[in-house]
Amino acid sequence: MTEFRVGRGISDVTGEAAEAGMLGYGKAEQRSDGIHMRLRSRAFVFASGNERVLLVVSELPLMFDSIHRTVLARLADRFGGLYTARNTMLTVTHTHCGPGGYSHHLLYNTTTNGFRPKTFDATVDGTVEAVERAHADVADAMLSLNRGTLENASVNRSRVAFERNPLSDKEFFPDAIDPQITLLRIEREGGLAGAVTWFASHNTSMTNTNTLISSDNKGYAAYHWERVERGVDYLANIEPDFIAAFAQTNAGDMSPNLNLKPGSGPTENEVENTRIIGSRQYDAAAELLAEQAVPLTGGVDSRVVYIDLSDVEVAPEFAGDGAVHHTSGPAVGASALAGAWADGVGFPGFREGANPVFDVPSKLAYGAFKHLRDSQAPKGIVLSGSTLNKIRPLVAERFPVQLLRIGRLYLVGIPGEVTIVSGLRLRRTVAEIVGADLDDVLVAGYSNGYFHYVTTPEEYEAQQYEGGSTLFGRWQLPALQQTAALLARAMKNSLPAPDGVELPTLRVPRSRVPKVPNDVTPPERAFGDVLIEPGPACEPGAQVRATFVGAYPDNDLHRGGTYLEVQQETASGWRRIADDGDFSTTFRWSRDGKARSSIVVTWNVPDGQPAGNYRIGYHGDAAGPGGLTPFTGFTRSFAVG
Repeated sequence: MTEFRVGRGISDVTGEAAEAGMLGYGKAEQRSDGIHMRLRSRAFVFASGNERVLLVVSELPLMFDSIHRTVLARLADRFGGLYTARNTMLTVTHTHCGPGGYSHHLLYNTTTNGFRPKTFDATVDGTVEAVERAHADVADAMLSLNRGTLENASVNRSRVAFERNPLSDKEFFPDAIDPQITLLRIEREGGLAGAVTWFASHNTSMTNTNTLISSDNKGYAAYHWERVERGVDYLANIEPDFIAAFAQTNAGDMSPNLNLKPGSGPTENEVENTRIIGSRQYDAAAELLAEQAVPLTGGVDSRVVYIDLSDVEVAPEFAGDGAVHHTSGPAVGASALAGAWADGVGFPGFREGANPVFDVPSKLAYGAFKHLRDSQAPKGIVLSGSTLNKIRPLVAERFPVQLLRIGRLYLVGIPGEVTIVSGLRLRRTVAEIVGADLDDVLVAGYSNGYFHYVTTPEEYEAQQYEGGSTLFGRWQLPALQQTAALLARAMKNSLPAPDGVELPTLRVPRSRVPKVPNDVTPPERAFGDVLIEPGPACEPGAQVRATFVGAYPDNDLHRGGTYLEVQQETASGWRRIADDGDFSTTFRWSRDGKARSSIVVTWNVPDGQPAGNYRIGYHGDAAGPGGLTPFTGFTRSFAVG
C-alpha cells in the first residue's frame, strides 16, 4: 500500500465570451468578443493517513476573496469539514485575457462594467466541480519531485528595482530571473497519471489588445501536455486519465516578453509567443520525467492564519534594521497606474519611478504623519484604499497566509504577486525553521485572495510598477515573512496555527450588466445560416474561415461544452476533431446593429492534418420571447490535402 492517495479533477471555468471587461491589464476597452482557448480549473487532492490537502490551479486572471469564500462554503455544504481554509489552496495562473467582474471589491470591477454574475457563477461552479471530481478520483498513488532550470522563458522586467537588493540576494539570481522549475509527478500502477509544474513567469504573452479569452502560455503548456501529447478530450463524458497543471510561483517581476516590450520575444506575434513560451515550460517539465525521481514520503500537513495586513507590527528580526515597524492601510502609488512597461503600459500621464504631481503632496502628508512616512514613503499616493473602504469595499485588507506540505515540498500560499527576491526571502524564512532544502520550498503566489504586489523594502524604494503596487508599504514583505515564520514553527512543532483576525461580511455587489435585446436574424436568414463559406479545398498550414448568423454568446456560456466544432468525415459519419478549447481554432462574435450577431470561426489547419473532407459547425442559443432556443449550423464540406 502506498503512503499517498491522490485524486485529480478538471472542469471548465470560462466566463462571458461577449462584452465582459478582461482582468489583469486594467483596460476598460479590452472586452471579450470570443474565445481562443477555454479556461480550466484543475484540482488535486493529496491524502495521507487522516490528513489531506487540496490544491486547485485555475486558469483565471486573479483569485479573489469572493471566490475563495464562496468555494469554501460550497465545499463545506458538500463535504462537511473535509476541505477548509486550512488545507485548501486556490491558486491561479494569472492570465490577463480572462473575463473579470467576479470580485466583491469595487476596484476590480471598475473596468469590467461592474459585477458580472454569470462569470462569477461559472468560476465558482467550475472550481467546485473540479474539486468534486478530484474527491471522487482519490486512489493510491506514488508522488515524486524533480527540479530543473528553464532559462529562456522569463526576463526581469523591473531590473532597476532588482539591482537595489543586497549582493547576497542578487548572487542567488545571477541572471536576474528565477530559473527553477519544479515538477510534482503523480503515478498510479506504474504509469503517469498527473503532474503539477511550478515556474515563475507572468502569463502575459497575449497583449492588452487581445479580446479573445485565452489561458495564455501556462494554459497552452497544460493543453499541450493533456490534449496534444496525451489525447485528452475535454468534452468526453469520461474523466481523463491524465491531468497537468502549470502553476505560478514568485512571478511578480518575471515577464515572458523576452524583448521587454508587449508581445515581443521570442517573436513579434503574441499568439506564437504564447505557444513558444508555453511549449518551453512543457518541454522542461517533460525532460524532468526522464530523470530519476525519489518518491516523496512524510505525509501532508497544512496551516493558515488570517492577518490584517493594514495593521501588522513587524519585529526587528524581520524588518532587518533593528527597529519595530508597522504596515499601514492600502495605498495605490502613481507608478502602479503606469503599468508594467514590458507587459503593457497603463494609464496616460503616469510613469514608473518619479511622478511629481503625486510625489509632492505625498511628501507633505509624510511630513505630517510619521507612521505614514515610515510605512509608505516614497510612494506618490494616488488613492487611499483604507479611506474609501469606509464608504464601500474597494480593496481587501485582511488576507490568509498559508503553508501546505506534501512530503518534503512546502508551498507558501501568498495572495499576491511576489518578486523573485521577495520570494527568496519567504522561502529562506520557512526553510530555516522547518529544516527543508531551500529548493523544496516554493512561494505559491496568487493564492486564496489578492492584494497586488510584494516587493522587498529595497525594491520598494525604486517605486517601479511593482513597488507602487505594493499597497501596504515597505514593510509588507517583512510582515509576511513574520507570518510565514509563525506557520512554519507551528507546523514543525505540530501545533495549531495562531489565532487570526475575523473577516468582514461582504455583500454581493449589484450587477450593472445591461439587458441585452432578444436576438434577431437578417431578412430571409435563420440562426446558424452560413453567410460566408470556406473555400472548397486547402492544404495543411492554411487557415479556414466561416461566418454564421449567430446569437449573443452570453445567452449560454456553454461551460463544459463548445460553441464550435471542426468535424472530419469518416466511414461512420462526421467526427469532431477540434472545438473552441483547441489552440488551432478561434470563435469571434460581433454585433450587427442592436440585436443581430455574426460569428466568425477560424481553423488553422495543423501541419500533418490527414487528407479528407471536413466541415465547421457552430452551436448557439437564440434569446426570444419564449426563452432560449438552441440551434446549430454547419458549413459545406471542404477538402484538406
